Amino acid sequence: MFEALTEKLQKTFKSLRGEGKLSEEHLNQALNQIRLALLEGDVHYQVVEQVTANLRRKALGKEVMLSLSPDQQVLKIIRDELIDLLGREPAPLQFSKKPPSLIFLTGLQGSGKTTTTGKLGKWLAKKGRRPVAVSTDVRRPAAREQLSQIARAVGLPVVEKESNDPLELIKAARREAELSAYDVILVDTQGRLHIDEELMRELEAMKKAYSPVETLFVADAMTGQDAVKSAGTFHERLATTGVILTKMDGDARGGAALSIRWVTGQPVKFIGTGEKYDALEPFHPDRIVSRILGMGDVLSLIEKAEEAVDRGKAEELEEKLRRAEFTLEDFRDQLRQLKKMGPLEQVLDMIPGVAPEVRGAEVDERRITRLEAIIDSMTAKERRRPDILNGKRRKRVARGSGTSVQEVNQLLRQYAEMRRLMKSLQGGRGDAMRKLAQRFGLPAGRQAAR
Repeated sequence: MFEALTEKLQKTFKSLRGEGKLSEEHLNQALNQIRLALLEGDVHYQVVEQVTANLRRKALGKEVMLSLSPDQQVLKIIRDELIDLLGREPAPLQFSKKPPSLIFLTGLQGSGKTTTTGKLGKWLAKKGRRPVAVSTDVRRPAAREQLSQIARAVGLPVVEKESNDPLELIKAARREAELSAYDVILVDTQGRLHIDEELMRELEAMKKAYSPVETLFVADAMTGQDAVKSAGTFHERLATTGVILTKMDGDARGGAALSIRWVTGQPVKFIGTGEKYDALEPFHPDRIVSRILGMGDVLSLIEKAEEAVDRGKAEELEEKLRRAEFTLEDFRDQLRQLKKMGPLEQVLDMIPGVAPEVRGAEVDERRITRLEAIIDSMTAKERRRPDILNGKRRKRVARGSGTSVQEVNQLLRQYAEMRRLMKSLQGGRGDAMRKLAQRFGLPAGRQAAR
């Protein structure tokens, strides 16, 4: 996400490096570049005008720190301004003091509302909540069946009742929640291809009857300013309390994320970052701004790593590295934990200092799957002692994994190199991780290891 915007802003900062101080001429050039970058990033034009006006005022005022170079001054000012634009603090979900908490998910058809209901249900369950879902989309064919399928995939209970009355369906969900001790009810409301009066009246009646604690607007980030306009209309009619932006992984511009809070006055609460059901992240304004400015997102990276990495195995691996006992089985475990962290493009996006050409690169994750298949096709003895893999054994492994002998040979060479690099890391050689990424076909720029 944000690749195009990040690249253009990075060029702006680069053009200021080496200058002794921030002159008005330099500032004008930088602001013109920033303004163009934001407009091309599909940021609302009124937001762009406000941001650039604030940047000029701050850069020429007393807020400039004399200890910073011109590029650092502009970087600091635009970082502060974008965080102000998005909201300085995360906006967590609200819950009723007396359960169950009713959460409406609203939006246009095709925005990812039903999938987001499933994702949000899974996220809530991980946080110790007991959610249940219900669909009130009584007009779209198979809408309720779609929610049921997604719910089964994520282990989310669904209330199903033979009724075409949305109010009756919500009533049934509340009754089921009270009987079964569910503390959150997720209501997947009806969507249309466009906003119409009938849809809005129905949603208004539902909200008036049941007073949800959250009314969230689900918007497809790839539709850009159309999503921002729809969010504004929904907020005027329903007084929405927050926004969930879907398909952020497919939007290299990111303008909707920077515009939607300004238009609605309501915070972005979550972003969808992929097709998998666990690809839903709470929205942290400061972290998102760091990604936009190419500064990485270390905190989110750490959180992903903590979820993916088995602490016991990590300590065991550390001990093996000390004793130089790193095997192909350990290597396979590391590949599997890396895959758990999510799409590798997103992981690269969170690493500070990654070069722009690397940040937007596509990573073929099938390569990791093939490496796993090769290791799985070995015997336990071969995985622990790869030196016994002679030509005959390598042919057998290639047949068993559906790969070639050349790929098996390449893996063994990479494994040997990885063992050497692990020793180098312990010795403090800073560029070892960059070399390691290159050895396994992952993109790595000259800044990646910084």
